[in-house]
Amino acid sequence: MTTYNITMTKQTKTAKPRAVPQDRRKKAAGHSQAKGAAKKTAGAESPYHHGDLHGALLKAAEIVLERDGLSGLTLRAVAREAGVSHAAPTHHFGDLTGLVSELAAIGFRNFNATMTAAGASGTTPLESALARAKAYLAYARAQPGMYQLMFRTERLDMTRPNLREAANASFAGLASVVGAHHPGNVATDALTIEQAAQIARTWSLVHGFTMLTLDGRLTDILRRLPDGTDAEKLFVEMLKITVARAMETPK
Repeated sequence: MTTYNITMTKQTKTAKPRAVPQDRRKKAAGHSQAKGAAKKTAGAESPYHHGDLHGALLKAAEIVLERDGLSGLTLRAVAREAGVSHAAPTHHFGDLTGLVSELAAIGFRNFNATMTAAGASGTTPLESALARAKAYLAYARAQPGMYQLMFRTERLDMTRPNLREAANASFAGLASVVGAHHPGNVATDALTIEQAAQIARTWSLVHGFTMLTLDGRLTDILRRLPDGTDAEKLFVEMLKITVARAMETPK
């Protein structure tokens, strides 16, 4: 009987599971929690999960443009910034020209909205014109990458409807300022030589000063001016001499 009991005891004895050190269990649990959190975070941030990858890519492109300049704006750079595959921008825009054209369309729309809001703040046509000009310069200084892209037509596809519509609206805004003191509908495809000359004159003035400012070419002039005189004050004085005088004596 004793032998039998000993034998049964040996057969029914179950091996105890190997103990896992406490620090290893904590490490494994932490790794599992971190992995789960990473998945949740990725799901929350990935453009694929909010259904607007197109918009997310354009936003990423704008970030890359302002950070790295036009030369750094590539499809791969945009994909990295958006956290998606390199094929995603190509799928949505076809090529880099398609991407920058859609991005420039956004720039023109925002630019035109800024000009319109500024113009509405003036109580007279002259005040409105000066406010629009100051807003023009401010927009370019705040977003130099976008501003310069908008006027790099060799990089853009102007046949794209979104870009063409936005650019035309911007032109119409500029033409309306000229039209306020020069009779005739200038926001059309048919311009008189006088209307075209006035629009080109006004645009050349504002755009030329803006580009000189962005390129840092006004430093020598500014350092010779009284203390407290910045580019915007110089700009306003220049406008008073030229635009204001022209608007006071309409043809």
